[in-house]
Amino acid sequence: MLFCKPIFSNFFLINFLALFVERIENKPNNVVIILADDGGFEIGAYGNKIIKTPNLDNLAKRSKLFTSAFTSVSSCSPSRASLLTGLPQHTNGMYGLHQGVHNFNSLNSIESISKVVKQHGIRTGIIGKKHVGPELVYPFDFSETEENNPINQVGRNITNIKLLVRKFLKESANSSFFLLVSFHDPHRCGHITPQFGPFCEKWGIDGIPDWNPIKYDPRDVILPDFVPNTQSAREDVAAQYQTISRLDQGVGLVMKELEHYLEDTLVFYTSDNGIPFPRGRTNLYESGSKVPLLVSSPKSTESWGTKTNDLVSLLDIAPTIYEWFRIPSPVIHRNPHKKLSLPGQSILPIIDDVIGQTRDYVYLSHNLHEVTMNYPMRAIRSNHYKLIHNLASNSPFGVDQDLYVSPTWMDMMKRIRKKENLNWFITLKQYYYRSEFELYDLIVDPLEKNNLASKPVYDEILYNLKEQLLKWQSKTEDPWICSPHAVLEDKGSYKYSPQCLPLHDDL
Repeated sequence: MLFCKPIFSNFFLINFLALFVERIENKPNNVVIILADDGGFEIGAYGNKIIKTPNLDNLAKRSKLFTSAFTSVSSCSPSRASLLTGLPQHTNGMYGLHQGVHNFNSLNSIESISKVVKQHGIRTGIIGKKHVGPELVYPFDFSETEENNPINQVGRNITNIKLLVRKFLKESANSSFFLLVSFHDPHRCGHITPQFGPFCEKWGIDGIPDWNPIKYDPRDVILPDFVPNTQSAREDVAAQYQTISRLDQGVGLVMKELEHYLEDTLVFYTSDNGIPFPRGRTNLYESGSKVPLLVSSPKSTESWGTKTNDLVSLLDIAPTIYEWFRIPSPVIHRNPHKKLSLPGQSILPIIDDVIGQTRDYVYLSHNLHEVTMNYPMRAIRSNHYKLIHNLASNSPFGVDQDLYVSPTWMDMMKRIRKKENLNWFITLKQYYYRSEFELYDLIVDPLEKNNLASKPVYDEILYNLKEQLLKWQSKTEDPWICSPHAVLEDKGSYKYSPQCLPLHDDL
């Protein structure tokens, strides 16, 4: 009997440890995405010394900060659809804006994060701006959006947002959850409700209990390099700063509600696209496509407060979430004769510091913003070069409604009429009319001013980037792959051997 005690002790210890490990493995894992609307790098953690964003700065201290993250498309609905499906806009079908006369929707056969994780017993919720459809593709168990609320009340009223997050968490007790908190700040609103200022910085100024408005002196703001250096632009940016500070305070309220869940929750903060200024949103230049990205993982605390220059895409968020939940990424059957896998990849290894640079390129694909703004573009970006293919280069680049009536753009139009200096680094003609191919050396030309595509010394680089871009377009079943000089035939006698048939438009 003397030998039985250690045997039984070991037996019970082993079983206890096994049960403990099983409980740990079965603990609810959660995901929260905090999404800004046209948010940029006006954040203290990204080096802006003027704007006050203490809550985003605190989130950055418990996150891995990405300095080379890119949206795959520079437009609201297409970007949100791409983020939620892991597929570029030309694959998921959200070619332009979802609401109103624009009326774009993702294809019914597409799978989204909310749909897939819901099928695996994970509770889903969205608060704020949804801006995607149809419901078949983007279902949520808990939904408080512009579809059933005034958009500002669920997207800018940070007290309401706080209470809705609290309600969702209470209803999600003891279950894993996926929550998208989609702020409407700092989107412009001057074209719809000009009485509230260009960025709705005056909206709710006396009616949001948790908001402490912070005003900024236009003389103090830091103008992005791509924005005209004018008084009107400075006043515009000052208004933007005030709205970003409201967003920041909202982020703090959301994180406070999440404090008891953070040890099991993967938190993302990012934006759908670049800021709504000239050469920003709707453009595939750095100023329109590069976005902030903070990722806080409770399983990688050693990476908190660190930065990475690794190239990542918002198309990577879906596969990252599937890996976090231990769910296989969906296989898409957009074409009945071909299975399509997600083109992105999980960034958990980067967050965990297991591996460094995982890819050589990120890819971008843009067709429309508003329905009148048909200007298809495809792009490929490495750490050194960017190639943009403008498929409608013979047409002027479009300007969206809310940018046109902004103080910055209206001042530019006034200066043009008076034949005054724009105080901009390019001319308006250069902005409107673009070459079919634009090649930039991002190391020596970060503002993308000097197009190298026509220079023979760069022929090999241009050729290689074109080849890589075409391969990605083929892999992601881009209907525009033959544009603008040929027609894609992929049905009937071409079903098993698709071809680009030339237009002979160079006559």
